[in-house]
Amino acid sequence: MDERRILLLELHDAGGTSEWAECVAGETPNYSPETIDTAWFAIREWLAPRLLGKSVGGPEAVHEILERNISGHNMAKAALEMGSYGVIARKREMSLSNLIGGQRDRVATGISIGIQKDPDALVERAKRALADGYRKIKLKIQPGADVEYVSAVRKALPESTDLMADANSAYRLEDADHLVKLDEFQLIMIEQPLNRDDLVRHAQLQRRLKTPICLDESITDVARCEDMIALKSGRIVNIKPGRVGGFTVARRIHDVCAQHSIPVWCGGMLESGIGRAYNVSLASLPNFTLPGDLSPSARYWDRDIVTPEWTMDVKGMVSVPRDKPGIGVTVDRDRIDNITVREEELRTPRT
Repeated sequence: MDERRILLLELHDAGGTSEWAECVAGETPNYSPETIDTAWFAIREWLAPRLLGKSVGGPEAVHEILERNISGHNMAKAALEMGSYGVIARKREMSLSNLIGGQRDRVATGISIGIQKDPDALVERAKRALADGYRKIKLKIQPGADVEYVSAVRKALPESTDLMADANSAYRLEDADHLVKLDEFQLIMIEQPLNRDDLVRHAQLQRRLKTPICLDESITDVARCEDMIALKSGRIVNIKPGRVGGFTVARRIHDVCAQHSIPVWCGGMLESGIGRAYNVSLASLPNFTLPGDLSPSARYWDRDIVTPEWTMDVKGMVSVPRDKPGIGVTVDRDRIDNITVREEELRTPRT
């Protein structure tokens, strides 16, 4: 991917406080059924009208308002709901991390490396990532690019390196005998090996594997997380706030996992610096004990849309802006204006 269309929102309250938010939906419905264009439509036609001109009582109430009789559209809902958290934090002159109960001043960062042309190419990318200081290296896998590729990286890097594999639902339960071969590489997890709806089959696969299964696409709400725990479909959860409808549900999933001693980490969706601000704040909650996909701005962008840009130190840590109000970074409005291709303003209806 050389370019990324991103849907940004700027939310204003009646008192003049504003903050930016981001919808993480992609251009095509490959990760989820949502896209930028479906989210735009949902926000304009169904979701934003529920909030415009209304006194909602707080960001937790926003979630309930948006959920009522509207199925799905979690990423569109999350953009509005998380933005309301940002507005409240800005209005109260407190950091977003403090508002949601974050406790860390720094969060550990991992990297996600896509499918490479051959194992040698993957090894070179992994070596660079380790040298850059990343605390966890995620290797994307798929049939035909899995065991040999992971084996090459494990042999090339120190035993202490935290490696994981991410299958993005590329396998079926019938592949269990093959996936068991990954156990020998001491991976910290295998993420989403089977289809998003296959909690029962994930449970069957987990019984075969020594390596913990981490669920991503399968966990869309608290109930799905509770089902995972009851069925023993996995032992780790990747929490992406956009996937679950925002911070309110993300925090509830975090709490449920903490109660059952299930570690969580924060995944990424190729966010801009605005979306990254929300993820970094979420990752400061106490049960985010594994490095998240929180790569610095320079990993993806020639130039980000926030200042300061997000950076990572040599130990693979990203600082949480707990001493700054709102999302903790300054949005470069001129930069946004220069690259905006579509814009729409939604206002409180006149009476």
